[in-house]
Amino acid sequence: MSIFNSLNTSASALTAQRLRMDVVSSNIANAQTTRATINEDGEYEPYRRKMVVMEPGNKSFQSFLKHASGNGDSSSGVKVSEIIEDDAPFKAEYNPNHPDADENGYVQLPNVDPLQEMVDLMSSTRSYEANVTAVNASKSMLMKALEIGK
Repeated sequence: MSIFNSLNTSASALTAQRLRMDVVSSNIANAQTTRATINEDGEYEPYRRKMVVMEPGNKSFQSFLKHASGNGDSSSGVKVSEIIEDDAPFKAEYNPNHPDADENGYVQLPNVDPLQEMVDLMSSTRSYEANVTAVNASKSMLMKALEIGK
């Protein structure tokens, strides 16, 4: 077991939360984008909300077995396994003057809810701050341990 396990765990969480904040920021920036991709019919589709999926950094059976027997790393951190698109339907808004309006005057808008994105942004920011606090606490403990040897 390394003395840097806690730092490595917090570092992986900081990286994952930073990516989550970037994805949420992208969602907010594209909340009104009606022409993001072209579908298989050759028509434009609105921006689709993206979400970050996280999982344990080391999830092999062998790592869990070693941890249970006390011989392995207890901290494996977290990693981003993928960024997925939300399958929620697009929002339809009546705006016959919009260039992307259909024959009935409805415009397909992205499935991004700014309120939900702000909640996700606040959550990831708080997680990031908590991990910065953990890094600083670990660093402080390691510095105190070095002072013992003086």
